[in-house]
Amino acid sequence: MAKHKKSETSGMLADIIVKGMQEKLGIDIVKLNLSGIPNSITDYFIICHGSSRSQVDAIADSVQAEVKKAVGLNPSHKEGFENCEWVLLDYFDVVVHIFQAEYRSFYQLEKLWADAPREDVAIINVPTKTKVTKK
Repeated sequence: MAKHKKSETSGMLADIIVKGMQEKLGIDIVKLNLSGIPNSITDYFIICHGSSRSQVDAIADSVQAEVKKAVGLNPSHKEGFENCEWVLLDYFDVVVHIFQAEYRSFYQLEKLWADAPREDVAIINVPTKTKVTKK
C-alpha cells in the first residue's frame, strides 16, 4: 500500500517537472519509470535537452519554480549550473536531467536504463505571435 501511494506522489511530481520543462520548450522530454526495477535509485528519471547553455539554465530554473509553486519542494541536491552542459536536480523520488544536445547524445541515459518503461512526452502547442495590421 505504501509503495502504491509513493508511486502516485512521484508520478504527480514527474508531471509537474514535465510542465516546467515544457514552459521553456525543453526538447525531446522523456519520462523513464524506474519504480518497477529492483534496487533502482529513484522512481523516475525525467530527461530533456536544450539548444544552448542559457536554455538549459532556463529549463532548470523553470522546473524548480514549478515544483516549488505546486508542492513547496526544493531539490535535495543540484549540480551542473556552472557550465549547464548537464544539470541534475534530485527530488529523491524523481531525478531530473537537463542536457545540452551533444552531452545527451554522448551519455545516452535512455539507453543505460532501456529496461525501464519509457514515455515520450508530446510537445505542447506554443502560441505563435501574429502580426496585427491596421487597415
